[in-house]
Amino acid sequence: MSLPDWNALADQALAGSPIARDDARAVLAADDAELPAQLAAAWRVRRHFWGNRVRLHFLLNAQSGLCPEDCGYCSQSKLSLAEIDKYPMLARDRILEAADRAAQLKAGTFCMVISGRSPGGRVFEKVLDAVREVKARHDLKICACLGLLTQEQAVALKEAGVTQVNHNLNTSARYTPEVVSTHTFEDRVATVEQVRAAGLKTCSGGILGMGETDDDVIDLALSLRELEVKSVPVNFLIPVPGTPMSEVRQLDPRRCLRILALYRFLLPSQEIRIAGGREVHLRSMQVMGLYPANSIFIGDYLTTQGAAARADLDMIRDAGFVLETPDGAPFEVEEFVAVPESYPRAPLPLLEVR
Repeated sequence: MSLPDWNALADQALAGSPIARDDARAVLAADDAELPAQLAAAWRVRRHFWGNRVRLHFLLNAQSGLCPEDCGYCSQSKLSLAEIDKYPMLARDRILEAADRAAQLKAGTFCMVISGRSPGGRVFEKVLDAVREVKARHDLKICACLGLLTQEQAVALKEAGVTQVNHNLNTSARYTPEVVSTHTFEDRVATVEQVRAAGLKTCSGGILGMGETDDDVIDLALSLRELEVKSVPVNFLIPVPGTPMSEVRQLDPRRCLRILALYRFLLPSQEIRIAGGREVHLRSMQVMGLYPANSIFIGDYLTTQGAAARADLDMIRDAGFVLETPDGAPFEVEEFVAVPESYPRAPLPLLEVR
């Protein structure tokens, strides 16, 4: 297979034209020797839309486990035997503590997540109350990830102060039945469309490394492009012991970087966030992911541990990137001083990938 000109792909992306499927396949199938050139081309696109800025997001698992869904990747699903904390909706004080931490870390967005198929009436009211409390206390943008939503719920979230709603497509339409049987790809698309119709910013991405093909990786990105999603979290599967996908091993750092480069070519102006699995799969090459991507989570994830905040901030500074404040203004990492040496960690350690 002849290789495309990576800079020509960047030119297409900058012109707003989707690259051809054969070229997208070539990005994923290219030899490791091509990776520096691919990243340089993806950086051209990222720099055009985002400069050298990095956005930070902070994640709170506000309700953990006890989920009736059967997603094979998830440590909180009904099929999971993973040893995780399981708890109902956190008390108001715990949520505000987490929001305080997000503000302290200068995160632009506070992401509040609850487990489950969709929020029941009482839980949804608690979410709305928590959003109002956080907005009254901090100048944070709030992202809610609550499962399947109706348009009425999306409108209520917006009125309470939510800026965006996350609902990941997770994988392609073709591969979704291999991952979950309790909802469909169309169910997920419908929620993203309800969020957009309510006037909220759409946040949707996927989990890569679940056994999908290269075409599934491409199809997921094309679906996100068609839905005009604004923010795209790219998760890399953490094969948590006790989950049906605990033995899946499909990723290495170079594969992850090629996926990120491809997503920048296919989703040129979107915020692309390196999300769960960054520390596990990119490892010593994490900073390279910021050349195609422009956003990361700081702190921990839902049930797995992230890097120490100081290490992430040092990585951003050392590579010459600058952070964005919650209102989008750039500031130097050196200006950030109040980073404690330690803080409460997620219950699971980082996994060693075989």
